[in-house]
Amino acid sequence: MSTLKKLLVCSAMVLAASGTVAQPLPAYDLLLRGGHVIDPKNKIDAVMDVAIKDGHIAKVAAGLKSTDAIKTIDVKGLYVTPGLIDLHTHNYVGTGEKNSYAGDLSVQPDGFTFRTGVTTVVDAGCSGWRNFEDFKDKIVDRAKTRILVMLNIVGKGMRSGNIQQDLSDMDGEETAKMALKYPGVVVGIKTAHFNGPEWKPVEQAVIAGTKANIPVMVDFGADRPTRPLYDLLTKKLRPGDIYTHMYSGLRQEQDPVTKGPQKGMIEGRARGIFLDAGTGGGSFKWSLAIPFIKQGFRPDSLSTDLHVDSMNSATKDLLNVASKFMAMGLSLQEVIAETTSHPAHEIRHEELGNLSPGAIADVAVLRVERGHFGFTDMVNTRLDGTQKLVAEMTIKDGKIVYDLNGLEALAWDAPQGDISQDKRWTSWPRPVPRPTDGVTLH
Repeated sequence: MSTLKKLLVCSAMVLAASGTVAQPLPAYDLLLRGGHVIDPKNKIDAVMDVAIKDGHIAKVAAGLKSTDAIKTIDVKGLYVTPGLIDLHTHNYVGTGEKNSYAGDLSVQPDGFTFRTGVTTVVDAGCSGWRNFEDFKDKIVDRAKTRILVMLNIVGKGMRSGNIQQDLSDMDGEETAKMALKYPGVVVGIKTAHFNGPEWKPVEQAVIAGTKANIPVMVDFGADRPTRPLYDLLTKKLRPGDIYTHMYSGLRQEQDPVTKGPQKGMIEGRARGIFLDAGTGGGSFKWSLAIPFIKQGFRPDSLSTDLHVDSMNSATKDLLNVASKFMAMGLSLQEVIAETTSHPAHEIRHEELGNLSPGAIADVAVLRVERGHFGFTDMVNTRLDGTQKLVAEMTIKDGKIVYDLNGLEALAWDAPQGDISQDKRWTSWPRPVPRPTDGVTLH
C-alpha cells in the first residue's frame, strides 16, 4: 500500500473513532405530510406530501417517507398551497414623508406578509424612476419578503400634494430605462390617482411598459368624460395590462341596467386585459362585486392594495380578501389560484406561485375556520360568511418563516434530538442548550 493510501486510511480511522465522519444527509430537508395540496398551475387538488430540498420543491406525491427528511411536519387536516402573491401593496415606508405612499401611508412588508401566507408582494407604484433606487436600498433589499416593484409613471412616485398630477414628470423613456436596469425586480409600470382630463399618464405608462416589456397597472383616478373607462380598456391598454379596483364603482365599472360589468370591462377582458380586485380602503363595494360574480364576472387576481388605512379597515389582509370572495361563492380552489398562479402569470414570473419540482419552495399552510364571520366593504356594509382562511405556517425559500401554533416545534421538555441541521429548514435554528437549560439532547 502506498504512503498516500496509508495516510488516507489512517485519517478515516481516526475520524471514525472520534465520531466526526460526515453522514449523508437525508433526501429532503423538510417534509410536509398529509395535507390537502392545492396547486392550481399543476392541477393538483388532493391529499399529498410536499418535500423540500435546498430551498426548492423536491417532490409532491403521496406516501413520502418521514425517514427521508431531516424534518417532517404533520399537516393533516390543513391545506398546503404555493406561497401567496399579493399583486397590489404599498411598502415604501420609512422616509418620514407625511401623507405619502413614499412615506407614512405605506407599511413594512414583513409585518403583514408571512402571518397571512404571503411570500411575495408587488409594490404598486410607490416609487418612480427618480426614487426607486432609494426604495430598493432601504426596503426591497432588506426585507425577508420578496418585494417586486411596479414603477410609478410619475418620476417622483406616489407622493403627497400635487406631485401625482404633474404631467411634466411623467416620462415613459426614463421610466423604461430604470425598469431595464433592474429586470426581475421591476415587474410593471403603474399609473394612479390622476385627476386631470388628459390621457398622458396612461400613454406614457404604455410607452414605458412596451420598451421594458412589462405590464402596466392602472388605478384610473378620477372619472372623466374625456377619458372614459371604455376607451381605456378597449383602446389604450395592451393585452396583458392590468386594471385594478375592478369592483370600486368609481369609474362606471357597473352597467346601470344589468348591474353587471359595463361593456368596456367585458370587451377589455376579451382582448386580454387582466382585472384585479385591489380592494384597498375605498375600492370595493358589495353592490358591484355580488352582482358581477353572480353573472360570472370573477376577478383574474385578488389583491389587497395594502396601506395604513386598508390594513385596519375592510381589507385587513390577503386571506381576509380571499375569505370575502369565498363568502360570495368562489371556491377555495379559485381563491388560491387568484392569489398564486394567476398573479404570477400577470407579472410574467411563472417561476412563482406553484409547487412544481424545482420551483422556489414558497409554501403556505392554511386552515379553513368554520363559523360565523362578517366581512365589510368601502362603505362599511357587511356580508356574512361561514368560512375564514387562517395561515398556520409560511415557508419561504425552503425555510419556515412563520408558525402560528408551533407545528414544527417539539414540546419544551421533550428530547430535542439532533439540532445540527435546523438551519436547512427553519429561520430559527435551535441554539445548543447550556447545562442549566434543563434540556437533554439524545
